[in-house]
Amino acid sequence: MRIEQIYTGCLAQGAYYIESNGEAVVIDPLREVDPYISRAEKDGAKIKYVLETHFHADFVSGHIDLAEKTGAQIVFGPTAKPGFEAHVARDGEELKVGDITLTVLHTPGHTMESSCYLLKDEQGKQVGIFTGDTLFIGDVGRPDLAQKVVAELTQQKLAEHLFDSLRDKIMPLADDLIVYPAHGAGSACGKNMSKETTDTLGNQKKFNYALRANMTKEEFVKEITAGLMPPPAYFPENVMMNIRGYESIDTVLERADHALDPAAFEAAANETDAVMIDTRDAEIFAKAFIPNSINIGINGSFAPWVGTLIPDIKQRILLITDQDREEEVVTRLARVGYDHTIGYLKGGIDAWIKAGKQVDRIESVQADQLSKRLQSDPSAVLLDVRKASEYDSEHVIGAENIPLDYINDHFAQIDKNKTYFVHCAGGYRSMMFNSILKARGYDNLIDVQGGFKAIKESADLQVSNYVCPSTLL
Repeated sequence: MRIEQIYTGCLAQGAYYIESNGEAVVIDPLREVDPYISRAEKDGAKIKYVLETHFHADFVSGHIDLAEKTGAQIVFGPTAKPGFEAHVARDGEELKVGDITLTVLHTPGHTMESSCYLLKDEQGKQVGIFTGDTLFIGDVGRPDLAQKVVAELTQQKLAEHLFDSLRDKIMPLADDLIVYPAHGAGSACGKNMSKETTDTLGNQKKFNYALRANMTKEEFVKEITAGLMPPPAYFPENVMMNIRGYESIDTVLERADHALDPAAFEAAANETDAVMIDTRDAEIFAKAFIPNSINIGINGSFAPWVGTLIPDIKQRILLITDQDREEEVVTRLARVGYDHTIGYLKGGIDAWIKAGKQVDRIESVQADQLSKRLQSDPSAVLLDVRKASEYDSEHVIGAENIPLDYINDHFAQIDKNKTYFVHCAGGYRSMMFNSILKARGYDNLIDVQGGFKAIKESADLQVSNYVCPSTLL
């Protein structure tokens, strides 16, 4: 038996490949399915099942393409109503894969169809459990996402279901069982996940706040619903794609495969409603970029930020990327359902500049020069675009907070006549913020290089006393 966790940092997501005696199963696959197929071919194995723990909200799963390309059977837990051919398993149903067995455990709470898969090895010993978004390392799945799709499901009701599922189905299992969750730290599907991506169930019973033995249902509901921030707007859209079906990733890649020279790219930008996304690193983008393009760096949490900042999942997109990274960017857009990339700038920004096209730039300032710059312009504002919880935990005294997550709701708070020195934690988010405002006609924006970390290290500005973020939930 082989168990392989295939972890994708951009989404903080774990898919799983399990092989036994020539048969394999893939759990919660990403949309690009060729790596799973190649992995099975390497083992000389046939993929028998594609197991889904639930209808995912934070990414579009690859279950449909993987099933079509391999002949595998898609499996969901009880109550699921997929809009395509799939097996809806009953609670307790056993699925044989080679010499091993996976038992379906229906664990409603994160969503109503949420299910875990209990793995028994060749000797029939329970060795692991694939918990999806029901149980994470250090946390449990948030209970407010399904209500965005089914109105009568309140987070209160879902949390109560989750309490019962954890106590009745998971906590009675053996302490040496390995927990394999669908997400780790950085995912918006929970609020307090560990950076670890596996653990024993025994450790989780000891250290996971939501699994306390003497916890009442009322305490559980109160604690797991406290401090929940609104989920990204694309989550319900991804759920519906996972339920109803979607275009093949091959079709998406083919539609995007249009290398446009600068003149054609400019014409496409002017003649369509396409958003221009520049995926280069923030500090490189700042030096020269196409006017009205926005920066969302590929070397970061790219896909979730696209989903957060671009409200319409069907928005047409034009790309400016580093050389030979076009397909990677299109694939990562498709992971969260943004399937309508219509082309990319051939030759990148260098070709644009050589063609004599106009470029824009964003001024940057070193953190150790920030204090002097603020003193020279008393009307200037230091703007912190980190999450509210980060700001509340620790911030520069006097700084204003407008989280990047909610930029589309707060343009009216920003005065075009004032100068803003903008920072996040390290520079990734602040450049996104600046580029979006720049595209909307805000010109007095200066990026603080290195973000809050560099500001704090410079010791030139007073910082508030640190408060542990977990105490703010």
